[in-house]
Amino acid sequence: MKDRYESPLSSRYASAFMLELFSAATRIQTWRRLWVALARAEHNLGLPVTGEQVAELEAHITDIDYDCAAAREKEVRHDVMAHVYTYGKAAPSAAGIIHLGATSCYVTDNADLILYREGLRYLRGELLAVLANLARFAEAHKATPTLGYTHYQPAQLVTVGKRATLWMQDLLADLEELDFVLGSLKFLGCRGTTGTEASFMELFEGDGAKIDEMNRQISAEFGFAQCYAVCGQTYPRKVDSRILNVLSSIAQSCYRMANDLRLLQHDRQVEEPFEKNQIGSSAMAYKRNPMRCERICSLSRYLMADAINAPMTASVQWLERTLDDSANRRISMPEGFLCADAVLRLAQNVTDGLHVNEKVVDRTVREYLPFIATENLMMEGVKRGGDRQALHEIIRTCSMAATAKMKEGEPCDLLARLAAEPAFGMTEAEMEAVLEPKLYIGRCAGQVEAFLAQVRPLLAGAARERPEIDL
Repeated sequence: MKDRYESPLSSRYASAFMLELFSAATRIQTWRRLWVALARAEHNLGLPVTGEQVAELEAHITDIDYDCAAAREKEVRHDVMAHVYTYGKAAPSAAGIIHLGATSCYVTDNADLILYREGLRYLRGELLAVLANLARFAEAHKATPTLGYTHYQPAQLVTVGKRATLWMQDLLADLEELDFVLGSLKFLGCRGTTGTEASFMELFEGDGAKIDEMNRQISAEFGFAQCYAVCGQTYPRKVDSRILNVLSSIAQSCYRMANDLRLLQHDRQVEEPFEKNQIGSSAMAYKRNPMRCERICSLSRYLMADAINAPMTASVQWLERTLDDSANRRISMPEGFLCADAVLRLAQNVTDGLHVNEKVVDRTVREYLPFIATENLMMEGVKRGGDRQALHEIIRTCSMAATAKMKEGEPCDLLARLAAEPAFGMTEAEMEAVLEPKLYIGRCAGQVEAFLAQVRPLLAGAARERPEIDL
């Protein structure tokens, strides 16, 4: 419908996988699977729930009457109870035992944990794919000299590949954080209205061991080894802070990389992919704007801002439960995942097709190389009998004069100036002989090789098909 607002995250940026994961169909089917798991555990543990009722519930997980649920929600103003009612219509023999002993957060919170876990697993693969692209790029350019920058001012030489490892190192820190968050996720289980399990103490006639076993069976059915030790009505909202924080961290790393590439594309040293028929500007037909990197930066800013929602929500959870988290989380959590997905998809595209204009890179290097080589030239001058302090002062004054000429649009004449100084005892040709860029990249190539040797085991599973949703 073109007369209704549609989120650009859905219509333009996020993947089909992530859109399906956070769809109403996946969410409500997960609710129903949770109701089936609860009924199955209650049946196994002797409550008045029959195997036939469990089977009927299981047979109607996917045939959801959304119109019926919407009409019921308008009447009762409660989305979970609307779907309990709708599920009962689909499975009438089990209508009376759906949601037995549970509160709404049994389905809403546990479903969220399931969806977030699958989202994090998917993003992990997306992140590995970016790292794999960068690893290939770093290997290919590990010894390609390029001008380094500090304060965005020309500095000592590095290599194109070494710079890429700086981006990789940030992303690897994100991978470590993501793995920690995934490894620490637990299930809420079925804990009752204030987390006391009082309703189940009544149902199981005070048998706490059966309650523990019920929660163990439900958790295991969804692949969780543990429930949170204590809770109110919800799982701890600190979990949302951890999740959005790692998504924000990914955005920070991708932003840094994309911003670096935008600066380099300005100098025509490195370029993001540009399609044959791509239009860079509606007015300036010659332009090749770094639009993918700009989009990474734009979406990353949104994601970093979105991550503020979780700590603001976690900090105001009154006592055992308040509902002012609900509307915020319905927006901020899925959009955080969709945005991180979009950022990583763009980052994959950019890193898979990065182009290095090596002649431009070399020209830039050689423009500044006389300045970079001055320390070596000074050492050579000392070997030829010069005074180190006097040579240092000659280099300083000649460098300032050469820089002033360059600011007037003239070529660098530093070597000619130094050759004209008798104290150096070197001709311009002799000085030119030490202007080999690879003499000034230090251990860059070896650092890249050592770094990639550590990273490759992590990247072994990076090349893979996009997974189906498997909850």
